[in-house]
Amino acid sequence: MKTILNPGIYGILAEKFSRGRSNVEVAAEMVKAGVTTLQYREKPASTSMGKMYEECVAIRKITREAGVTFIVNDHADLALIVEADGIHTGQDDLPLRELRKLVGPMIIGRSTHSPDQARTAVKDGADYIGVGPIFTTQTKENVCDAVGLGYLDHVVANIEIPFVAIGGIKAGNLGEVVSHGAKTVCLVTEIVGADDIRTTIQNLQNIYKENIA
Repeated sequence: MKTILNPGIYGILAEKFSRGRSNVEVAAEMVKAGVTTLQYREKPASTSMGKMYEECVAIRKITREAGVTFIVNDHADLALIVEADGIHTGQDDLPLRELRKLVGPMIIGRSTHSPDQARTAVKDGADYIGVGPIFTTQTKENVCDAVGLGYLDHVVANIEIPFVAIGGIKAGNLGEVVSHGAKTVCLVTEIVGADDIRTTIQNLQNIYKENIA
């Protein structure tokens, strides 16, 4: 049986915020520090598909050797070519039922921002959902307004598939998010923009452990 989402820190790569370090370098540090899931999220507008492919091949090797779940954002073709564990999609991407025909048993995640979107994702066959942005975030362009902890509470109480809390989560509010029932939590700039990625993740893991039910 495939593991959908491991509890703990779900990391997302974002070279724009990585202070000159490559995605592969940051991925290696994140994996060594113990992230449980790693998502590759780059856009062809900011880099070439050729570079994205090369990075994903390298990151797939790193994550496979460490037993870390590897998710590719948006690009089903890239996810399939590099044999990623899954693909993460947004509300404006391919319908989940159609995407399933393409990727088969691969893990499919879907970003959601409301109870209706969460219910639809479950009905359409998502393996997990993203819940957020919990707090205001500048990491993504054209992102919707923060949904707050209320939506997180709704998902905890009503949605049975796994989920990851995401959006504006930092060391200062991680404990609050975890105490509201999030088992898997995503932080982006807090990790990729850190001076010392490994130490930062270890500190985040300590906060997580102190607040997990």
